[in-house]
Amino acid sequence: MKIIVVDNNKKARLNKVIDWLIYMVGYALILILASVLFESIEISNAFFGLFALIAAIIIYVLNKTIKPILFLLTLPLTGLTMGIFYPFLNVIILKMVDFILGKKFETNGVFHLFFIAILISIMNILLEIYVIRPITKRGVE
Repeated sequence: MKIIVVDNNKKARLNKVIDWLIYMVGYALILILASVLFESIEISNAFFGLFALIAAIIIYVLNKTIKPILFLLTLPLTGLTMGIFYPFLNVIILKMVDFILGKKFETNGVFHLFFIAILISIMNILLEIYVIRPITKRGVE
């Protein structure tokens, strides 16, 4: 299995499976850290944290499918607030995961979710800068 894939435009990117695994680990770590630090998020401990991984998978899928649509719909509001509204998209994604998983993943309140959403955004940026870009640069050289 190739780690680096070069598309038709000569642009290198990570293999989708490797990209998926990197983000799953990041999301799961953020969710587990948040459930330990804050009382407003509860993840079921059954099956050795399986629901944290399931929540991470759902967040990844929603970030790749629903989030671009939400971003386009809320672009005027994000522009008016000079980008402050953007983390609320992750809050909406977290609430969707709460709705999908029911009692296995529960979130309460907005302020802690906003902080968790900021952590997820920072984690996405850091993974892109320090993990994904260096791997793709190394693969092109």
